[in-house]
Amino acid sequence: MEKDLSNYRKSYDKGELLLKDTPENPMELFQKWFFEVDRHFPEDETNAMTISTLGEDGYPKNRVVLLKKYTYEGFIFYTNYNSEKGKSIDINPNVCLSFFWAGAERQVIIRGKAEKIAENLSDGYFESRPRGSQLGAIVSNQSEIIESREALEAKLREYEIAYEGKDIERPKHWGGYIVKPVSIEFWQGRANRLHDRISYKLEEDYAWSKNRLSP
Repeated sequence: MEKDLSNYRKSYDKGELLLKDTPENPMELFQKWFFEVDRHFPEDETNAMTISTLGEDGYPKNRVVLLKKYTYEGFIFYTNYNSEKGKSIDINPNVCLSFFWAGAERQVIIRGKAEKIAENLSDGYFESRPRGSQLGAIVSNQSEIIESREALEAKLREYEIAYEGKDIERPKHWGGYIVKPVSIEFWQGRANRLHDRISYKLEEDYAWSKNRLSP
């Protein structure tokens, strides 16, 4: 099987990113971009992000998760702590997050350290989830081999009966992580592949430095 993709090209011309126009704190620029993409490009799932971890086998792995909150401190998402990503984070908390917003021709790449958030915060978010999603967090032994789709759905039906009329407590193996950034790079597509790249780095005094990178 062979397919030549060498003629796949797109010209980027929807915006610019100049160093003089960027704030001192990258989280302010992230918020600005997030709001703009969310408003003008609804076809993009704005809070979908790729998280990269280094696995137990020494290989990096990327997968898409959903950003559920961001603050000046970092980026929060939720998952099964016993999943492949959770085990990888236990071994090496250094991770990379990336957002690609095709409609806006923008990308954000975040390097940082992941750590579990407080249990009461995970409890609060779990309580806000739809009941089906709550049960799904209990039913799924994420990343483990399963017999079949039918077995998974049968297990869900069992739990639906067991919890009928009852509140569902958050399982201890499920909760949130916050990724505290040490660097954030903003990429704006430009014509002739001369893209704008502004990189922020967290310094020892916790101030951010920023520089323009060559495309």
